[in-house]
Amino acid sequence: MSNTRSIESLEVLYEDNHILAINKKPSDIVQGDKTGDMPLSEKAKQYIKEKYQKPGDVFMGVAHRIDRPVSGVILFAKTSKALERLNEMFQKKEIQKTYWAVVKNMPKTTSGRLEHYLRKNEQNNTSRAYEKEVAGSKRAELEYTVIASSDRYHLLEINPLTGRHHQIRVQLSTIGCPIKGDLKYGFDRSNENGSIHLHARKISLTHPVKKTPLEIVADPPNDPLWNAFMKSNG
Repeated sequence: MSNTRSIESLEVLYEDNHILAINKKPSDIVQGDKTGDMPLSEKAKQYIKEKYQKPGDVFMGVAHRIDRPVSGVILFAKTSKALERLNEMFQKKEIQKTYWAVVKNMPKTTSGRLEHYLRKNEQNNTSRAYEKEVAGSKRAELEYTVIASSDRYHLLEINPLTGRHHQIRVQLSTIGCPIKGDLKYGFDRSNENGSIHLHARKISLTHPVKKTPLEIVADPPNDPLWNAFMKSNG
């Protein structure tokens, strides 16, 4: 794996001819939206254009997304061939994602599997969890383990088994463990920078072109709470 390099405020975790992995900041959006803010996909194009002095358009395919207030690993495809294969791999659940979440309340068990049915509300861009299937709902599953605790907070490692809208946020909130800073799903106050303490820590996959195993790990943002948990997990 390549060494982490910070270029033009982008933290590049891995790069080869086919894919580019970036550690997304909580303030970044992956793709353009109604805010008009420059998305990470455009910053990635700019990085490639400047680094390799490429004239004209640069291809940068978006294979997956994470919510704006969330940080961590984002994979981009530098070729249409790589994008097609990554899309297929995500669809077939051949790519494993691991998240870290900081919550205030300890779950009832230190590890477990959560199963809910989520229904998205398009009007306010939230999802609601149900114990049983309801009209318009989709099954959501994740596994979690408590991997560290401080005086006031607990660090959970999460493996989502499905990829539903706001899945980790709403499922943890439903068991009484809202994520720090996540006002939308029941935490009592926001983080100053608008982030939430949810981080896409790791992506494990078979390289879409080279067919070799690849694991990409992203450090969480630089703040006192994340830093304390990083130290305890060092």
